[in-house]
Order: sequence, then C-alpha cells, then structure tokens
Amino acid sequence: MTTEERFHGDVPIRTAEEAAELVPEDAVVATSGFGSVGYPKAVPEAIAAAGERRGLTILTGGSVGEEIDTALVESGDLVRRFPYLGTPAVREAANDGRVAFHDRHVSQLGDEVRFGGAVDGVDVAIVEAVAVGEDWFIPSPSIGATVSYVAAADELIVEVNRKQPLDLERLHDIYLPGAPPDREPIPLSEPGGRIGDPKVRFDPDDLVAVVETDRRDSTYDFREPTEVDLAIGANFGEWLEAEAETNPTMTESIRLQFGVGAMGNALMRALGDLDVDRELVYFGEVIQDGLLDLIDEGTLRTASATTLALTRDGQDQLFSSMDSYADSVVLRPVCVSNAPELIGRFGVVAVNSALEVDIYGHANSTHVNGTRVLNGVGGSGDFNRAGLVTVVALPSTAAGGDISRIVPMAPHVDHTEQDIDIVVTEHGVADLRGLGASERADAIVEVADPSFRSDLDAYRERAAEYGGHIPHDLETALEWPLERQQG
Repeated sequence: MTTEERFHGDVPIRTAEEAAELVPEDAVVATSGFGSVGYPKAVPEAIAAAGERRGLTILTGGSVGEEIDTALVESGDLVRRFPYLGTPAVREAANDGRVAFHDRHVSQLGDEVRFGGAVDGVDVAIVEAVAVGEDWFIPSPSIGATVSYVAAADELIVEVNRKQPLDLERLHDIYLPGAPPDREPIPLSEPGGRIGDPKVRFDPDDLVAVVETDRRDSTYDFREPTEVDLAIGANFGEWLEAEAETNPTMTESIRLQFGVGAMGNALMRALGDLDVDRELVYFGEVIQDGLLDLIDEGTLRTASATTLALTRDGQDQLFSSMDSYADSVVLRPVCVSNAPELIGRFGVVAVNSALEVDIYGHANSTHVNGTRVLNGVGGSGDFNRAGLVTVVALPSTAAGGDISRIVPMAPHVDHTEQDIDIVVTEHGVADLRGLGASERADAIVEVADPSFRSDLDAYRERAAEYGGHIPHDLETALEWPLERQQG
C-alpha cells in the first residue's frame, strides 16, 4: 500500500508521542474499539509511557486490548471507564476501586454522550482507521459507538493502521440517527440492507493529529467447544427446529443474534446441523468465526453486526477472501446494530449466556457472587429486552461441577424474568413463556444439574413457608451458593 492510498488531502501527520501530548489532564477520551478489535494502539501506549498520571475518563464502544485497558491502568492514567472491561488489569482495578466503572447497555451510550448525561462533553476522540481524509475516515474492523463519539468530541486523533486492509471499506455502512425529538425511524427494511456509506464524516477543524501505525489487534482466542457446550448446542438446535415449525414469523427465514464467546461460537456451529428449510440471517452485534463458516457453507445469507470479533485465524480467513464475504457481511454503528427498533422490526431470536439463572428466571451475566464484576452487560440487554424470543444458554454447573449455575435467587440481576423466555443447559430446555412463578421454577429446576435438584427443591419448600407470588427465604437465599462452595 502507498501512503497516498491511506492519506488523502492535507492532514496533520504526527508521531504517537506528539499526539499524546494533545490529551490534557482530566480529559474525557472516547476511543474506537469493540470486540477487542478496531481500537487505537500507539497513542494510548504513548500516553501511558509519558508517566503523567492524567486522570482520564475512557469511553469505548466495547472491549479493547491491553494498549488501553492494561497500559493505562498500570500507568495510573485511567480513573474512570465506560462501558466494558476488556482485560484482567482493568477488571481488577474496577473491583478494588482504583477505576470507577460505569456499566451501560451499549446501544444507549452513544446518545448519552452526544446529548448529555453520561459525561460533560468529550475532549478528544482517538480512533483507528484504514484511511483518512481532511473531513472523513474509514473505520477498521469495528464501528461500535465511534460515530457518536466523533460527533460529540472537541478534537479528533486518527490512527491509520496499515495492518488493517483497505477492503474493510466494503463492509461498512455508516448511518447515525438524528437527534430527538425529531428523530426519524431508522430506514433499514431488511437485515442485510445498506443505508449509509463507508466513511465517518467530521468537521475538518476537529482533526488535530493523524498517526501512522502497523499493528494487529489483540484478537479473541476462543477455546474449543466442550462436550457440555455441544450438548447445549444440540438442545438449542432441537428447540429452534420445533419453534420454526410453529412460529408464524419464521415461515420464510429465522433471524438470530448470539452473544460473544465460546458458547456463542458453539451455538453457531449447531446451526449447521439444523433440519429446517428456512433461510438463516444474523442480525446482532458481533461476527465470530462460526458465522464465517456458516456463510462458506451457504447456511447463512447475511451477517449484520458492529464488529468483527474474530480469532487471528478468523481474521486471516476474512481478509484473504474479502470478495467472498463483502456481499454478506455488514458492519454498522452499535446504535443501529443494537437498536431495539430494528431488533423488534426483524423479529430477532436473541441468544445470550449468563453466569447464573435463578429458579424464577432472573439472569446474572456480570457479577460473580453478586459483587465482583467481570466485563459488563454489553449488548445482551438490548437484545434480551427487544428480541422476538429471548434464549439464555449456559452450562448447569461451574468449577468442575462443584457450583450450580441454577440458583435459588440471583445475587445480581442484569436481565429480569420479564426478559427471559427460554433457558437452555446441557440437561434440556426450559420454556418459560406463559408460565406463572412457581411453574417457571418447576421448569428451570428440571434443567439444573441432577446433583443440585434436590437442594433446589428443598429451598423451594422452605421458601414456600413465607408465601407470596415469588416465594423466597431471604435469610438463606444468598448463603445457599456459598454453603455449596464451602462443602
């Protein structure tokens, strides 16, 4: 690639160190990045190396790599983080109080930043691109909240990364909804449609630095599916086949979303074994390796998301065969990919995981024992609330079978009983639709691990003595998992 292909017009080219000097103390800094890809690398590292402990608030679209979520923590520059924790270093800092973490549904944060509420303005946006002009840039492998952040920022720094192929331009569909109260409906009539263009536009007076980089992302490294994962996938696939036969919205196609991670990849693999004569379409927030395989097989027609959350092999697969994927893969801003308006319009079946689900159908996806945050709610709430059918898929146990992930009462609730329709474990499927509280408990206990079912039934008997619509023995509800862990 020549410099001319990446840089267009008169742009202020600077070193990473020169660009870092433009970030003041106590600044609100918004960066690109989602699914551990597409985030700036050189400038955050230069900020950390300067040793100035600037007291920064960092907003990203989702998870990013160590250049932000480790280097800036270790240097003491990062003091407040929105809306996701991407590395062990920033997770530890959030749990011990060194970093103030604000968890949000990712579809909403862009509007909160643009129109006030989350922060009092954005001082600097630092983004990664594959090409830049005087008033535009083309994002790299993720879009996330970048468009909203750039619109809100006083100044803009662009890292142009030569390791990211220019062909990524063919995937991007940039559209930013207008401002309330005159916001019009998002004009997307089908999941694979395009309503924008590949470029993010900005005021040329905002561009203060362009930095050239040449570094790959810190990509995902998904573990191989276990026998439990495959059993969950098989149960999910069996349920989906039956649902497709009775659900009138699935006569011609099935629209799906999967959460990021090894479980999501395992569930995607199950789609290849489905015995249905309907078109499969993906409308979600992350594109993982499993979706590329389904496109290759002809099982999946369209994959629309906001990021390419791929392994290194998955990136190589996509980048080396862009012609094969350009018509099938679309990347959008997260305010579009996760818009409840569109999730409902297309009738998306939302499939996400959780740390634990309680016997009445409340799900905890973020906090171990209700206290220690792992990552953040991400986009699961966007899809669980607005989806046509909401599925939570999880193994029935953790810690080698010593801890039940079906619990009497969730110690932290990210998704309420009203947002969960189906619970799938390796032991079966609990369909909660239309059930009363005690009936939900019956169904969920049936998909718990057999070694914990008698304990769960015993808890229900104790709780029944207190009565009520959702009976609980509050004195012992939160001690129950601790008692089991302690033997």
